[in-house]
Amino acid sequence: MNLLAGADRLPKALLALEDGTALEGSCCGAQGEAFGEMVFNTSMTGYQEIVSDPSYAGQIVTFTYPQIGNYGVNAHDMQAASLALRGVVVHDMCFTPSNWQSAGSLPDFLRERGVVAMQGVDTRALTLRIREGGAMRAALSTEDLDPQSLVARVRESESISARNLVADVSTKERYEVVGEGGPLAGGGASSADGGRPHVHVVALDFGEKRGIVERLAAAGCDVTVVPWDTPAADVLALGPDGVFFSNGPGDPKSVPEAAETARELLGRIPIFGICLGNQLLTLAAGGQVEKLPYGHHGGNEPVMNLLTTKVEITAQNHNYGPVFSSLGPLVPELSGGVSDHARDLRLWSSRHIAPVVRSKRFGRIRLTHVNLNDGTPEGLQFLDVPAFSMQYHPEAKPGPNDSSYAFDAFCRLMGGCKDYLAIDVRERRAR
Repeated sequence: MNLLAGADRLPKALLALEDGTALEGSCCGAQGEAFGEMVFNTSMTGYQEIVSDPSYAGQIVTFTYPQIGNYGVNAHDMQAASLALRGVVVHDMCFTPSNWQSAGSLPDFLRERGVVAMQGVDTRALTLRIREGGAMRAALSTEDLDPQSLVARVRESESISARNLVADVSTKERYEVVGEGGPLAGGGASSADGGRPHVHVVALDFGEKRGIVERLAAAGCDVTVVPWDTPAADVLALGPDGVFFSNGPGDPKSVPEAAETARELLGRIPIFGICLGNQLLTLAAGGQVEKLPYGHHGGNEPVMNLLTTKVEITAQNHNYGPVFSSLGPLVPELSGGVSDHARDLRLWSSRHIAPVVRSKRFGRIRLTHVNLNDGTPEGLQFLDVPAFSMQYHPEAKPGPNDSSYAFDAFCRLMGGCKDYLAIDVRERRAR
């Protein structure tokens, strides 16, 4: 069923952006109003993982792919117990999905969970508007259908950086996830059959996707997930072999205590950070984080691993990212003789060099990954303390599996391997 053909039978809806744009359509989720930051996602599949990703807290998501909902929804693909995003905008919503795994339709799924959704919008034109004007405040409404009124209310609404969204989506209680093969005594002990080591990881949950915990467990980690504001002393008291800083929503500057926790743990225990975790490690090292014009959201972002020169197609979801030059001056002898920072980091991908800076707090830090679309930093490696981080999502929920080696790299780091990150994305072996 093409829903656009029956859109006149659905309640009317209005989308308003703070730049004055107002787009009419029809409701295909819960009725009501939603205010948030407008972002676009370029993935062709994986809409359920996207709408259940806690990192979208405070945001209204539009999809560039024309039809959404065609294969329905199911319990297996959920990345969190509840939905944290504010709203959904699509071109054509499918009400009659067809897939053997489908347990219901996306419109029903959104309506039951109170998420306002709208269809009938030229989402590619909307995406171009966001690319030109940047991520901006927006509202979805089935109640206020006056464009001037809704635009005015959007301009009076709070920005996404005005509140701590991490506290809204983090776990409230500590819980355990047993690694594959079962729990073993002793950090880093080998499994009974001589297989991969078994390690204990404490994961700070800033909005952690279930797929990430599952990947850690599949890599042989017993994972203790703790609330976002767990102090460093309490983390260390759990006796982990390593600490994981998860993805999460919003501005990293809204959770300064988390950056302080990272600062206290760096150098004391192996650390791996993803997305917001990458930004927090940057702040902990004395660097700066900037808001990108419209962020990276989708499962098709090309990233070069500067250590292997292989290109990974990655899944990403963030509006903020590190400023590599803010971490310190370049070390020319470790950066191909270059002493001046380049704003566009594709300079390093073209030269196949992984440059190194010297930070005041933690010594040498290497740029390991670069986004080939816009030249922004996508990965950092601390050379004088055991820690590394990535701005994208290696667990691929949804998205390609090119970057899943990151979890193996973390285990190698905890095992004391020096070249833990130089893993060939295609051949799956250390170079």
